[in-house]
Order: sequence, then C-alpha cells, then structure tokens
Amino acid sequence: MSMIKQFLALIVCVLLAPAALLAQQAPQPELSTTKLHTGIHVITAEVAATPQSRMVGLMMRERLAPNHGMVFVFQDKSQHCFWMRNTLLPLSIAFVDDDGTIVNIADMAPKSDASTCPQRPVRYALEMDQGWFAKRGVTAGKKITGLPAASRQ
Repeated sequence: MSMIKQFLALIVCVLLAPAALLAQQAPQPELSTTKLHTGIHVITAEVAATPQSRMVGLMMRERLAPNHGMVFVFQDKSQHCFWMRNTLLPLSIAFVDDDGTIVNIADMAPKSDASTCPQRPVRYALEMDQGWFAKRGVTAGKKITGLPAASRQ
C-alpha cells in the first residue's frame, strides 16, 4: 500500500473512531418502530436495519418498556451471531426465518462477549427483556407476523 493510501486509511480511522466510541458510551436514539404479533401478543419493536443501528442495538439502554424490543433486519440470510458487550439489560433473542417462524430462542447475559447464534441461517432476530418469550409460551416453531421487509443496502 502506498504512503498516501496508508495516510488516508489512518485519517478515516481517526475520524470514525470517536463515533464508534460514542456509540458504545450512550444508547442510540430510539429508532422507528413497527408492530409485530405472535399469537395474541403485540410487540412494539424498534427496527435496526442498517449496519450502524445493528451494531449499536440496545447497548447502554437501562430499560425497555413493557412489550417493547428491537428487531434486527439483515439484507442476507446468514448465521448472524450476537453478543452483549455494553448491553446493560439481560435479554432473550428469537432468531426468525423469512416466513416468521421462530428458529430458536436464547437468553443472553448483560455485558458478555459470548456469541449467541441461530441454529440455521436467518434474516431476522428479535431481542426482548429476558424471559419475555417464556412467560408468554412463545417457543421455537411459533410465528411472528409483521416483520419489515429486508431492503437492499
């Protein structure tokens, strides 16, 4: 790599580093929401559909309102794994197929770097307060409706 390219790469890193650090020190502003349904339950879900919003997720949030969560929408169906660094709340995550079928649900501990992954490639993940799914009898194989379409980014 030429000296100019190295210098430009360094400048880009210096300019982007404060934004990345800030994202880990404060919760991201609330995102646009959508209504999801599973059985009789209605969920108000913030939509994280961009690389930046998915990266920040629910970091530094101190609470979620009842029946609120965050749905992560990915352009491609893949083994999208999650970790909880800088996330203060214990969460449960449902990994969801394109047709809304829940593939698997896992609990995630706050402030952990442990990876939590779907059992097969998915396009969606829904994070809720830990235990939300279990308390309502929502299990793998159940459907979630109202998922936003994945856009081409």
